[in-house]
Amino acid sequence: MNGAERVRKVEIMDTTLRDGEQTSGVSFMPHEKLMICRALLEDLHVDRVEVASARVSDGELEAVRRITRWAGPKGLLPRVEVLGFVDNGKSLEWLTRAGARTINLLCKGSRRHCEGQLAKTPAEHLADVRRNVIMAAEQQVTVNLYLEDWSGGMKTDAEYVFNFINGILDLPVARIMLPDTLGILNPLETLDFTKKMVARYPDIHFDFHAHNDYDLAVSNVMAAVFGGARGLHTAINGLGERAGNAPLASVQAILKDHFNAQTNINEEELNKVAHMVESYSGIAIPPNKPITGSAVFTQVAGVHADGDEKDSLYQNALKPERFGRRREYALGKSSGQASLRLNLEELGLDLSDEDMKKVTDRITELGDKKEHVTQEDLPFIIRDVLHHSEMNDSVCLISYMVSTAYGLRPMAQVRLQVNGAIYEESAQGDGQYDAFVRAVRHIYRDSLGRQFPWLSNYTVTIPPGGRTDALVQTTIEWVFEEKTYRTHALDADQTEAAIKATIKLLNIIEPIYEKKAEG
Repeated sequence: MNGAERVRKVEIMDTTLRDGEQTSGVSFMPHEKLMICRALLEDLHVDRVEVASARVSDGELEAVRRITRWAGPKGLLPRVEVLGFVDNGKSLEWLTRAGARTINLLCKGSRRHCEGQLAKTPAEHLADVRRNVIMAAEQQVTVNLYLEDWSGGMKTDAEYVFNFINGILDLPVARIMLPDTLGILNPLETLDFTKKMVARYPDIHFDFHAHNDYDLAVSNVMAAVFGGARGLHTAINGLGERAGNAPLASVQAILKDHFNAQTNINEEELNKVAHMVESYSGIAIPPNKPITGSAVFTQVAGVHADGDEKDSLYQNALKPERFGRRREYALGKSSGQASLRLNLEELGLDLSDEDMKKVTDRITELGDKKEHVTQEDLPFIIRDVLHHSEMNDSVCLISYMVSTAYGLRPMAQVRLQVNGAIYEESAQGDGQYDAFVRAVRHIYRDSLGRQFPWLSNYTVTIPPGGRTDALVQTTIEWVFEEKTYRTHALDADQTEAAIKATIKLLNIIEPIYEKKAEG
């Protein structure tokens, strides 16, 4: 019987709010912890969340209180866990003050840590653990045991590990957690050690907790499942101590697609929650991060686009729609006509073969210069290359002036032509570009009676291969009628580039306004 047949249901405990917060430079505010916790339990449907370490700070206490006050009325309190220590009940007292009812008690899973850090014999440490577990049971607090440095213990003195577990078998322990604390295991070792634990103690629920020091966290998680672990610890975006923990998105996809395993995870919410945590943590998601990276559902090679167009030949089980995303086809020197055709279809545009070749050549030329071409750029490239009369801009910037002075708010004066009519407005803002946008918004709201797009993200970068004195690339994301648009422009001046990107957006959505006027 293979592993895929044996695996049925895997429990997910997410530790973004505890171990994830141990990422260098990451510290969540109490309200941020509550928002993430709600997303994990209500949107993603993780089975359990580890939200804090006991006795850390007053802010941590307030965060846990907020979470427990929210979770209690919803019946979610048993799924909220706090890391505690073998400290003669001090962590337990902190946890109960915070309103939590599950403690993850940190014990020593290796003789080296027991004797080297605690300066106690295994028997003394076991006695301390038993005393703390009994205290928790008397207060009707659920206890899970972390065997810290369990991987090191199994490598150097497995009998220590087995003797420890033998010593707590009579206690009310819900789960025993097996951490690879220092990230030292490889998948073969993880499989071997997990099988040994399950064979000796088949009735115990074992969780596996990986660390990514050798970039093996996800592989080790899978090996642990294959070895019989019933639960896994993950973190959103792989946050965690040092190189981090196993990222939930990758773990979920592999469990489902390679092991035919069942979890309660709602895949459609993975991308949304990942970007929420990205925002709160300040740790950017790499573009090539599986599942949640901005580029992972983008095909670049033209031959791939050609194969997809003919019979989805370059697609696998990781359909972007599973995760609330969509597939994109990059436009650059390697894209070719198939990529261009697929992008044009999404825009509802059609070109002759001759025109397709001209536009493809222009995109290749831009790619050679390392300029980034987006789907939203296509109408403008087509206009430049083909000079189609129907591609004339409906919205044109006639003139503008932006000014700033010490002690005064920046001001902008804008003259805009929309469908042949000229409008002029001025406004103040928090910066030169903000003042420009406010002036344009006045034109759309007051003169045209139109809803103006909402600016959701704004980034300024030096184009790949550029220098500090080269052109800057301004990329702006907009939300208009529940759809996200992305426009960008290049210029030596950041404000000028942003203004160009704004005018691009206004021309992209102008047909929407016109259709509404006709209807």
